[in-house]
Amino acid sequence: MKAKKSFFNQISTLKNLPTLPHILLKLFDACNQDSINLDEIAAIVGKDPALSAKLLKLVNSAHFGLPQKVQDINQAVVLVGTSGVKNMAICACVYEAFPKPKKNGCFNLKSFWWHSLRCAFLSKNMAAEMNIDQPDEAFVSGLLHDIGKVVLWINFNASYDVLLENCRNDGRRLIEEESRLGATHCEVGAWLLDRWNFQTVVSDSVRYHHANPIRIAQALPITQILYVANLLCQDAEAATSQGVGLAQKILGLSTEECDALIESAGKEARDVADALDICITADEPVSEMIDEKDQNVHDVLAREVRNVSLLMGTMEGFLTAKDQNEILSVIADGLKILLDINGLLFFLVDAEKGVLFGYSRDKTGRYIRMRSLAVSMHLGQSLPVKAIIENKVLDSFDAGPQRPLTILDEQIIRLFGGQGIYCLPLIARGDSVGVVVLPIQKSDLPHLLENKKLLDIFIHKGALALRLDYLKCSRLQGIQATRVDASSDLARRVVHEVNNPLSIIKNYLKILEKKLPGENVAQDEIRIINEEINRVSLLLRKLTDFSTKKVPTREMTDINALLMDIVKLTKDSLRRHSNVNLLTNFEQDLPNVGAEKSELKQVFINLIKNAAEAMQSGGNLHIRTRHIPSPIGSERVRGKKGVNGSVEIQFVDDGPGIPDAIKEKLFDPYISSKESGHSGLGLSIVYNIVKSFQGHIACESVLDKGTVFTIELPIQGGT
Repeated sequence: MKAKKSFFNQISTLKNLPTLPHILLKLFDACNQDSINLDEIAAIVGKDPALSAKLLKLVNSAHFGLPQKVQDINQAVVLVGTSGVKNMAICACVYEAFPKPKKNGCFNLKSFWWHSLRCAFLSKNMAAEMNIDQPDEAFVSGLLHDIGKVVLWINFNASYDVLLENCRNDGRRLIEEESRLGATHCEVGAWLLDRWNFQTVVSDSVRYHHANPIRIAQALPITQILYVANLLCQDAEAATSQGVGLAQKILGLSTEECDALIESAGKEARDVADALDICITADEPVSEMIDEKDQNVHDVLAREVRNVSLLMGTMEGFLTAKDQNEILSVIADGLKILLDINGLLFFLVDAEKGVLFGYSRDKTGRYIRMRSLAVSMHLGQSLPVKAIIENKVLDSFDAGPQRPLTILDEQIIRLFGGQGIYCLPLIARGDSVGVVVLPIQKSDLPHLLENKKLLDIFIHKGALALRLDYLKCSRLQGIQATRVDASSDLARRVVHEVNNPLSIIKNYLKILEKKLPGENVAQDEIRIINEEINRVSLLLRKLTDFSTKKVPTREMTDINALLMDIVKLTKDSLRRHSNVNLLTNFEQDLPNVGAEKSELKQVFINLIKNAAEAMQSGGNLHIRTRHIPSPIGSERVRGKKGVNGSVEIQFVDDGPGIPDAIKEKLFDPYISSKESGHSGLGLSIVYNIVKSFQGHIACESVLDKGTVFTIELPIQGGT
């Protein structure tokens, strides 16, 4: 007894119990469907000994803590859930993807599976024929009765193969040889099922399925049924004859009934094999050698495992990506790793404007909006827009006389310099996020179609990440607007309440000044008090500038000229006192914008001042301007010179960057990353002024690399 206990302590617990690759591929496919069918999953799991054992072990473990043991596969699938089943399948896939120690050994996984499945169906049918009220237990017993063979083969591969070669179809000799090894496959199987908390009726059936037939005559019906079924499913004629004799003697079944039950079980097992694409062609259903078709299935499974492994690794980036730029980088890098795709283009949806904005990677590796690639969602025949509207992958090679490419599509293809494009819509929970446009050759299409599932999963995760980032940014903008409004109201009330007593104090000081002689020493103190009150009034005026909502007076303003004036005034001072170099890159013939010149001047000076103060050790501040045309296909509202679109102004520094905690509240009043002495109102005032001109301001900042403030002002609107 101690020797057996020592033996069991040495063997593994079937963590890597093998499953036929054919079954794993079917299970993997079923778990990846958009509409998951639990019955279909249960049907696949329930036809394989390894998967059934693992699933029932899991559901009967202490983790679930169920009051009663579960033996029904359908119930187990519901309890574990699709994610649990999928994880189990992935683990099994990983094991199966690696080469086995010996492909032409005597232990053949397909033979093992075929015999187990026939035995399971036959046990269930016999139980039903005999009106036994435990047909599911009979099926599970038949499916798992030889599981001990797999354990022995995994742990003692070479020696167990020799043992099987010597014994062949001699069951009695097999048991004797296994006993010399340490334990029989019956004992190992029962030990394992006991450890996994299976009902004793199942583990006992496995324990005694090679016992002396005289002892079996005095066992429970399920044990008797499995014993007979195992004999009837043997390939050796002597074993089958013995099984028929015992069926008559122990179970009371006639020869004709046995033949009918065997035929029925064989048909059911063959139907399962056909459904799982497992080739069973003759009465001698499998050879000892792995054939070419089986090897192809194994290769497909290995590819699936590789894809899953790569997919898991690339998708980790979505968890750590902080903003839209990092998410786009994860998608691009992931497609490079997964499918060796380079130079892709993103189109992201701006729902408010009804526009797709193109984004491509610049020399620094950041994704920037392309000035010439803004496409109206009204252009429904263009492939990128059509892919989003139809939520369908489209490629340019599918075009023809009935569905010609638009000029825009042809221009995008020429932009890439390839033969065509492949458009992958980014849809997250029904919301359109954008589209990924891949440059491809026609010869690339089969490779993309072969990896369609992999692409679908990866692109869907990318769309979810982009959608969540958009919602986060929208929420922050809403919070900022609410905070600015609340702070404005508070500031107006404070200014109003404080100005009243200040006015009264000044009046009394004036009266006091007149009452005192001009040469009185108190006159000097009164002057100092007046100066301090004036300083308080100046501070209050700043609060008033921030809080007062004025209706701006607009004029068509030359942005380049305004910036040049500011640069002339500040350039030398910044270089001399702050060691900051002011560099400019202004687009020629920039259209005018409708805005108030003095207000814009305040915005630009604030941003220059902030950048200089951030770069305490010196650095470079680039000021850039450019014209952004209206989206292609949109209604174009023109300014006075007949020009449409907007003007973009960027302030780019190479300073220390802005901490994340400050960046999220950057435009809130009284928030500052500077030392004490700063009110934190500058950027709030900038934000309010830009918004008053129907413009947009955004900030991108990376610690130790620098900060970019981008302002976009509409051209239309001048008076």
